This record gives sequence, structure tokens and C-alpha cells, in this order.
Amino acid sequence: MFSAKFLLAALSFAAVPSSLTLGGELASSSIIACTGTINPPDGCATISVVSASCINLTGDLSSLNNAVSWVQVPDGLVCTFFQDRDCRNGGVNADDVIVLEGGTWDMSDVQGIGGPQNFSGQTSSISCSPR
Repeated sequence: MFSAKFLLAALSFAAVPSSLTLGGELASSSIIACTGTINPPDGCATISVVSASCINLTGDLSSLNNAVSWVQVPDGLVCTFFQDRDCRNGGVNADDVIVLEGGTWDMSDVQGIGGPQNFSGQTSSISCSPR
């Protein structure tokens, strides 16, 4: 027979979405980035993310470098997209970085630091963290 504490703990664990944090760290998660459309998928790749790690679009991801036109970010994540490699930006008022939360985004019309902007074909690195 199961104790009430065991059942409550098991139900609590089962209710945690995979894109949220466990012990302060990002649970296994990924984003989708496309060089074409996201629906129907065209030139799409799944990118595994680790909290606060910089992902350069090189190697297996080089086809996405300066070519991302659509992205899908899971709920519970906030991702920063950078024009430069190594997740560098030009400063507080720079137009070379955007921050997107959970949802599907057309990179040609996103909110940048200075207002709406076209960030299609500009991403060279990405960093994601739990929201």
C-alpha cells in the first residue's frame, strides 16, 4: 500500500513540464529553428539547449547560421538570439540581439531591445534559460 506522502510526491513530479527547472537547472529541452517556414517545416532543426550555455550555429548547425527565419521556443524558456557568435551583443541599445519567450516566432517581425525589428537571417548564436 502506498503512503499519502509517496502519492503526493509522485503526482507533483509528474506534473512538472520538461521545459521547466529541476533543482534550479534547466531540464532537458530543445527549440526548433527553421531557415524556411515552420508550418510546413522547411529547413528546420531541433537544437538541444542547456541553461545559460551559448550555442554557436557552427558544425552541424552551420546551415542555420545567418539563415534562421522562424523559431519555436517551448513554454517555460526564454531565449536570446545574437547576431554575433559567442553570445555577444553590442550594448543596451543594440539591434543585434532579441529575446523571445515560449511561442512560435516569425523572425522578420520580432521585438528587439529598441522596438520591432526584422531579425530574419541574422542569428549566429543562442542562449536559453528557464523563465
